[in-house]
Amino acid sequence: MASANAARTPDGLDLDGVSRFLSTNVAPVDGTLTAELLAGGRSNLTYLLTAANGAWVLRRPPLGHVLPTAHDMAREYRVIAALSATDVPVPRPVALCEDLSIIGAPFYLMEHCQGLVVRDALPPQYTAADGLRISEAMVDALARLHEVDWQAVGLGDFGRPQGYLARQVRRWGEQWDRAKTRELPALDRLRERLAAHVPESPPPTIVHGDFRLENVMLAADDPARIVAIFDWEMSTLGDPLADLGWTLALWSEAGDPIVYHEALAPIVATAEPGFFTRARFAAAYAERTGRDTSRIDYYTVFGLYKLAVIIEGINARFLAGETRGEGFERFGRQVPLVVEVATELAERAGI
Repeated sequence: MASANAARTPDGLDLDGVSRFLSTNVAPVDGTLTAELLAGGRSNLTYLLTAANGAWVLRRPPLGHVLPTAHDMAREYRVIAALSATDVPVPRPVALCEDLSIIGAPFYLMEHCQGLVVRDALPPQYTAADGLRISEAMVDALARLHEVDWQAVGLGDFGRPQGYLARQVRRWGEQWDRAKTRELPALDRLRERLAAHVPESPPPTIVHGDFRLENVMLAADDPARIVAIFDWEMSTLGDPLADLGWTLALWSEAGDPIVYHEALAPIVATAEPGFFTRARFAAAYAERTGRDTSRIDYYTVFGLYKLAVIIEGINARFLAGETRGEGFERFGRQVPLVVEVATELAERAGI
Protein backbone atom coordinates (compact mmCIF):
# COMPACT_ATOMS: atom_id res chain seq x y z
CA MET A 1 0.00 0.00 0.00
CA ALA A 2 1.29 3.46 -0.87
CA SER A 3 2.35 5.69 1.98
CA ALA A 4 -0.20 8.27 3.11
CA ASN A 5 2.61 10.81 2.86
CA ALA A 6 3.27 10.12 -0.83
CA ALA A 7 0.58 12.42 -2.22
CA ARG A 8 1.79 15.41 -0.18
CA THR A 9 5.53 14.93 -0.52
CA PRO A 10 7.44 17.41 -2.74
CA ASP A 11 10.03 15.97 -5.10
CA GLY A 12 13.33 15.21 -3.41
CA LEU A 13 11.87 14.15 -0.05
CA ASP A 14 10.59 11.01 1.64
CA LEU A 15 8.41 12.32 4.44
CA ASP A 16 8.10 8.93 6.11
CA GLY A 17 11.89 8.69 6.26
CA VAL A 18 12.25 12.27 7.47
CA SER A 19 9.58 11.72 10.12
CA ARG A 20 11.42 8.66 11.43
CA PHE A 21 14.71 10.60 11.45
CA LEU A 22 13.12 13.49 13.36
CA SER A 23 11.51 11.19 15.90
CA THR A 24 14.78 9.33 16.49
CA ASN A 25 17.24 12.23 16.47
CA VAL A 26 15.32 15.40 17.35
CA ALA A 27 11.87 14.93 18.86
CA PRO A 28 8.90 12.61 18.28
CA VAL A 29 6.75 14.04 15.48
CA ASP A 30 3.30 14.96 16.76
CA GLY A 31 0.63 14.31 14.14
CA THR A 32 1.16 14.64 10.41
CA LEU A 33 4.44 15.96 9.03
CA THR A 34 4.03 18.18 5.96
CA ALA A 35 6.61 19.75 3.65
CA GLU A 36 6.71 22.79 1.38
CA LEU A 37 9.45 23.64 -1.13
CA LEU A 38 10.59 27.15 -0.26
CA ALA A 39 11.28 29.87 -2.81
CA GLY A 40 14.85 30.88 -3.52
CA GLY A 41 17.62 28.34 -3.09
CA ARG A 42 18.09 27.80 -6.84
CA SER A 43 20.92 25.43 -6.06
CA ASN A 44 20.35 23.34 -2.93
CA LEU A 45 16.70 22.54 -2.29
CA THR A 46 15.13 24.00 0.83
CA TYR A 47 11.90 22.75 2.44
CA LEU A 48 9.78 23.88 5.37
CA LEU A 49 8.73 20.90 7.49
CA THR A 50 5.75 21.39 9.79
CA ALA A 51 4.18 19.21 12.48
CA ALA A 52 1.90 19.94 15.43
CA ASN A 53 4.89 20.19 17.75
CA GLY A 54 7.30 22.22 15.66
CA ALA A 55 8.70 23.46 12.36
CA TRP A 56 12.11 22.85 10.85
CA VAL A 57 13.89 23.72 7.61
CA LEU A 58 15.54 20.91 5.62
CA ARG A 59 18.34 21.44 3.10
CA ARG A 60 19.41 18.83 0.56
CA PRO A 61 21.40 18.85 -2.71
CA PRO A 62 19.61 19.46 -6.02
CA LEU A 63 18.17 16.56 -7.94
CA GLY A 64 20.21 14.94 -10.69
CA HIS A 65 23.83 15.67 -11.64
CA VAL A 66 25.75 18.14 -9.48
CA LEU A 67 29.18 19.69 -9.95
CA PRO A 68 32.14 18.31 -7.99
CA THR A 69 32.81 20.01 -4.60
CA ALA A 70 29.33 21.61 -4.65
CA HIS A 71 26.30 20.94 -2.44
CA ASP A 72 28.21 19.45 0.50
CA MET A 73 25.65 19.21 3.28
CA ALA A 74 28.17 18.27 5.97
CA ARG A 75 30.30 21.36 5.24
CA GLU A 76 27.27 23.64 5.28
CA TYR A 77 26.07 22.16 8.56
CA ARG A 78 29.54 22.34 10.08
CA VAL A 79 30.03 26.04 9.39
CA ILE A 80 26.66 27.17 10.77
CA ALA A 81 27.27 24.99 13.84
CA ALA A 82 30.65 26.67 14.35
CA LEU A 83 29.24 30.17 13.83
CA SER A 84 26.22 29.63 16.08
CA ALA A 85 28.46 30.46 19.05
CA THR A 86 29.59 33.79 17.52
CA ASP A 87 27.85 37.11 16.83
CA VAL A 88 27.35 36.15 13.17
CA PRO A 89 23.60 35.60 12.69
CA VAL A 90 22.98 32.04 11.49
CA PRO A 91 20.03 29.66 11.88
CA ARG A 92 20.44 27.24 14.77
CA PRO A 93 21.59 23.85 13.44
CA VAL A 94 19.40 20.91 14.49
CA ALA A 95 20.72 17.69 12.96
CA LEU A 96 22.82 16.36 10.07
CA CYS A 97 21.91 13.17 8.20
CA GLU A 98 24.44 11.51 5.90
CA ASP A 99 22.49 8.23 5.67
CA LEU A 100 21.39 8.07 2.01
CA SER A 101 18.69 5.51 2.83
CA ILE A 102 16.51 8.20 4.47
CA ILE A 103 15.71 10.41 1.43
CA GLY A 104 18.31 9.27 -1.11
CA ALA A 105 20.71 12.16 -0.39
CA PRO A 106 22.44 13.76 2.60
CA PHE A 107 20.52 16.56 4.29
CA TYR A 108 20.48 18.68 7.39
CA LEU A 109 17.86 20.33 9.55
CA MET A 110 17.97 23.83 11.00
CA GLU A 111 15.58 26.04 12.91
CA HIS A 112 12.78 27.80 11.10
CA CYS A 113 13.65 31.51 11.35
CA GLN A 114 10.96 34.19 11.16
CA GLY A 115 11.47 37.40 9.21
CA LEU A 116 11.62 38.90 5.72
CA VAL A 117 13.74 37.72 2.79
CA VAL A 118 13.90 40.28 -0.03
CA ARG A 119 14.02 38.54 -3.41
CA ASP A 120 12.69 41.33 -5.60
CA ALA A 121 11.53 44.81 -4.62
CA LEU A 122 11.22 45.92 -1.02
CA PRO A 123 7.79 45.90 0.63
CA PRO A 124 5.93 49.16 -0.08
CA GLN A 125 6.10 50.33 3.54
CA TYR A 126 9.91 50.50 3.43
CA THR A 127 11.49 53.94 2.99
CA ALA A 128 14.81 55.24 1.70
CA ALA A 129 15.95 55.39 5.31
CA ASP A 130 15.29 51.64 5.57
CA GLY A 131 17.36 51.05 2.44
CA LEU A 132 20.26 52.90 4.04
CA ARG A 133 19.98 50.93 7.28
CA ILE A 134 19.78 47.61 5.43
CA SER A 135 22.93 48.55 3.51
CA GLU A 136 24.73 49.34 6.76
CA ALA A 137 23.54 46.07 8.30
CA MET A 138 24.82 44.11 5.31
CA VAL A 139 28.27 45.71 5.57
CA ASP A 140 28.36 45.04 9.31
CA ALA A 141 27.30 41.39 8.94
CA LEU A 142 29.95 40.72 6.30
CA ALA A 143 32.60 42.44 8.42
CA ARG A 144 31.59 40.43 11.49
CA LEU A 145 31.90 37.18 9.55
CA HIS A 146 35.37 38.16 8.36
CA GLU A 147 36.40 39.01 11.93
CA VAL A 148 35.67 35.51 13.28
CA ASP A 149 38.73 33.64 14.52
CA TRP A 150 38.22 30.56 12.36
CA GLN A 151 40.75 28.50 14.26
CA ALA A 152 39.14 29.29 17.61
CA VAL A 153 35.70 28.12 16.42
CA GLY A 154 37.07 24.80 15.16
CA LEU A 155 37.39 25.56 11.45
CA GLY A 156 41.16 25.37 11.19
CA ASP A 157 40.93 22.63 8.57
CA PHE A 158 37.86 24.01 6.79
CA GLY A 159 39.76 25.10 3.69
CA ARG A 160 43.14 25.79 2.10
CA PRO A 161 43.49 29.58 2.29
CA GLN A 162 46.94 29.77 0.67
CA GLY A 163 46.56 30.27 -3.08
CA TYR A 164 42.80 30.48 -2.67
CA LEU A 165 42.08 33.11 -5.32
CA ALA A 166 44.16 31.61 -8.14
CA ARG A 167 42.72 28.20 -7.30
CA GLN A 168 39.19 29.62 -7.41
CA VAL A 169 39.73 31.15 -10.85
CA ARG A 170 41.02 27.80 -12.11
CA ARG A 171 38.29 25.78 -10.40
CA TRP A 172 35.43 27.86 -11.76
CA GLY A 173 36.90 27.50 -15.23
CA GLU A 174 36.81 23.74 -14.74
CA GLN A 175 33.22 24.00 -13.50
CA TRP A 176 32.34 25.84 -16.72
CA ASP A 177 33.85 23.05 -18.80
CA ARG A 178 31.65 20.54 -16.96
CA ALA A 179 28.45 22.57 -16.94
CA LYS A 180 28.35 24.36 -20.29
CA THR A 181 25.55 23.65 -22.73
CA ARG A 182 27.10 25.76 -25.54
CA GLU A 183 30.31 27.53 -26.48
CA LEU A 184 30.75 31.12 -25.25
CA PRO A 185 34.07 32.56 -26.51
CA ALA A 186 33.51 35.77 -24.52
CA LEU A 187 33.51 33.77 -21.31
CA ASP A 188 36.68 31.95 -22.33
CA ARG A 189 38.42 35.30 -22.92
CA LEU A 190 37.24 36.57 -19.54
CA ARG A 191 38.62 33.43 -17.92
CA GLU A 192 42.05 34.11 -19.46
CA ARG A 193 42.07 37.74 -18.30
CA LEU A 194 41.22 36.78 -14.73
CA ALA A 195 43.93 34.10 -14.62
CA ALA A 196 46.54 36.58 -15.86
CA HIS A 197 45.82 39.32 -13.27
CA VAL A 198 45.25 37.58 -9.91
CA PRO A 199 45.94 40.10 -7.10
CA GLU A 200 47.72 39.32 -3.85
CA SER A 201 45.20 38.34 -1.17
CA PRO A 202 44.93 39.81 2.34
CA PRO A 203 45.07 37.48 5.38
CA PRO A 204 42.42 34.75 5.09
CA THR A 205 39.03 34.65 6.78
CA ILE A 206 35.91 32.53 6.66
CA VAL A 207 34.35 33.17 3.25
CA HIS A 208 30.59 32.76 2.87
CA GLY A 209 30.76 32.39 -0.91
CA ASP A 210 27.23 33.64 -1.63
CA PHE A 211 26.68 36.70 0.57
CA ARG A 212 23.92 38.83 -0.96
CA LEU A 213 20.64 40.46 0.03
CA GLU A 214 18.58 37.45 -1.05
CA ASN A 215 20.51 35.22 1.36
CA VAL A 216 19.81 37.18 4.53
CA MET A 217 16.64 37.38 6.57
CA LEU A 218 15.66 40.77 7.97
CA ALA A 219 13.69 41.15 11.19
CA ALA A 220 10.05 41.89 10.45
CA ASP A 221 9.99 44.71 13.01
CA ASP A 222 13.40 46.17 12.19
CA PRO A 223 14.85 45.94 8.65
CA ALA A 224 18.25 46.99 9.98
CA ARG A 225 18.57 43.80 12.02
CA ILE A 226 19.66 40.64 10.21
CA VAL A 227 18.05 37.57 11.77
CA ALA A 228 20.05 34.99 9.85
CA ILE A 229 22.43 34.48 6.96
CA PHE A 230 21.55 31.46 4.80
CA ASP A 231 23.04 29.32 2.01
CA TRP A 232 26.50 28.42 3.30
CA GLU A 233 27.10 25.70 0.70
CA MET A 234 30.13 27.46 -0.83
CA SER A 235 31.73 28.62 2.41
CA THR A 236 35.42 27.97 3.02
CA LEU A 237 38.58 29.74 4.19
CA GLY A 238 40.03 32.24 1.77
CA ASP A 239 40.19 35.81 0.54
CA PRO A 240 37.54 38.01 2.22
CA LEU A 241 37.53 40.38 -0.75
CA ALA A 242 36.11 37.55 -2.86
CA ASP A 243 33.02 37.74 -0.63
CA LEU A 244 32.85 41.51 -1.04
CA GLY A 245 33.32 41.28 -4.81
CA TRP A 246 30.54 38.70 -5.07
CA THR A 247 28.20 40.90 -3.03
CA LEU A 248 28.95 43.86 -5.30
CA ALA A 249 28.49 41.76 -8.45
CA LEU A 250 24.90 41.13 -7.34
CA TRP A 251 24.29 44.63 -5.98
CA SER A 252 22.46 46.67 -8.62
CA GLU A 253 22.24 50.44 -8.30
CA ALA A 254 20.27 53.29 -9.79
CA GLY A 255 21.62 54.30 -13.18
CA ASP A 256 22.89 50.86 -14.15
CA PRO A 257 22.52 50.15 -17.88
CA ILE A 258 19.57 48.01 -18.87
CA VAL A 259 21.82 45.03 -19.63
CA TYR A 260 22.88 44.95 -15.96
CA HIS A 261 19.29 44.59 -14.80
CA GLU A 262 18.51 42.07 -17.53
CA ALA A 263 21.54 40.03 -16.50
CA LEU A 264 20.77 40.06 -12.78
CA ALA A 265 16.94 40.14 -12.81
CA PRO A 266 15.09 40.01 -10.50
CA ILE A 267 17.72 41.28 -8.03
CA VAL A 268 16.70 44.93 -8.21
CA ALA A 269 15.88 45.98 -4.64
CA THR A 270 19.31 47.52 -4.03
CA ALA A 271 18.71 50.01 -6.85
CA GLU A 272 15.90 51.58 -4.82
CA PRO A 273 16.36 54.93 -3.01
CA GLY A 274 18.48 54.89 0.11
CA PHE A 275 20.60 51.84 -0.67
CA PHE A 276 24.35 52.18 -0.93
CA THR A 277 25.93 52.32 -4.35
CA ARG A 278 28.52 49.61 -4.99
CA ALA A 279 31.31 52.15 -4.45
CA ARG A 280 29.85 53.28 -1.14
CA PHE A 281 29.37 49.68 0.00
CA ALA A 282 33.04 48.91 -0.76
CA ALA A 283 34.15 52.10 0.99
CA ALA A 284 32.04 51.33 4.07
CA TYR A 285 33.50 47.82 4.23
CA ALA A 286 37.04 49.21 3.92
CA GLU A 287 36.38 51.68 6.73
CA ARG A 288 34.78 49.01 8.93
CA THR A 289 37.54 46.41 8.44
CA GLY A 290 40.64 48.41 7.53
CA ARG A 291 41.19 46.25 4.42
CA ASP A 292 42.50 47.70 1.17
CA THR A 293 39.74 47.52 -1.45
CA SER A 294 41.63 49.29 -4.26
CA ARG A 295 41.51 46.13 -6.43
CA ILE A 296 37.85 45.43 -5.76
CA ASP A 297 36.93 45.67 -9.45
CA TYR A 298 38.92 42.48 -10.07
CA TYR A 299 36.93 40.68 -7.39
CA THR A 300 33.64 42.00 -8.78
CA VAL A 301 34.55 40.78 -12.28
CA PHE A 302 35.45 37.41 -10.81
CA GLY A 303 32.11 37.37 -8.99
CA LEU A 304 30.26 37.98 -12.24
CA TYR A 305 32.32 35.29 -13.97
CA LYS A 306 31.46 32.82 -11.19
CA LEU A 307 27.81 33.85 -11.43
CA ALA A 308 27.79 33.05 -15.15
CA VAL A 309 29.16 29.56 -14.45
CA ILE A 310 26.61 28.94 -11.67
CA ILE A 311 23.74 30.07 -13.86
CA GLU A 312 24.91 27.80 -16.67
CA GLY A 313 24.94 24.89 -14.23
CA ILE A 314 21.35 25.67 -13.23
CA ASN A 315 20.42 26.00 -16.90
CA ALA A 316 21.96 22.60 -17.62
CA ARG A 317 19.83 21.02 -14.88
CA PHE A 318 16.75 22.81 -16.23
CA LEU A 319 17.37 21.52 -19.75
CA ALA A 320 17.77 18.01 -18.31
CA GLY A 321 14.46 18.31 -16.46
CA GLU A 322 16.14 18.16 -13.06
CA THR A 323 14.94 21.44 -11.50
CA ARG A 324 11.90 21.97 -9.31
CA GLY A 325 9.95 25.20 -8.96
CA GLU A 326 9.41 28.12 -11.31
CA GLY A 327 11.54 30.69 -13.13
CA PHE A 328 14.34 28.43 -14.40
CA GLU A 329 13.60 29.04 -18.08
CA ARG A 330 15.23 32.50 -17.95
CA PHE A 331 18.66 31.33 -16.78
CA GLY A 332 19.99 30.20 -20.15
CA ARG A 333 19.60 33.61 -21.77
CA GLN A 334 21.09 35.40 -18.77
CA VAL A 335 24.54 33.79 -19.01
CA PRO A 336 25.76 35.82 -22.04
CA LEU A 337 24.37 39.00 -20.43
CA VAL A 338 26.33 38.41 -17.23
CA VAL A 339 29.48 37.82 -19.30
CA GLU A 340 28.84 41.08 -21.16
CA VAL A 341 28.55 43.04 -17.91
CA ALA A 342 31.72 41.40 -16.54
CA THR A 343 33.69 42.09 -19.71
CA GLU A 344 32.74 45.78 -19.75
CA LEU A 345 33.84 46.17 -16.12
CA ALA A 346 37.10 44.30 -16.81
CA GLU A 347 37.89 46.65 -19.66
CA ARG A 348 37.16 49.75 -17.57
CA ALA A 349 39.33 48.39 -14.75
CA GLY A 350 42.21 47.46 -17.06
CA ILE A 351 41.99 43.74 -16.25
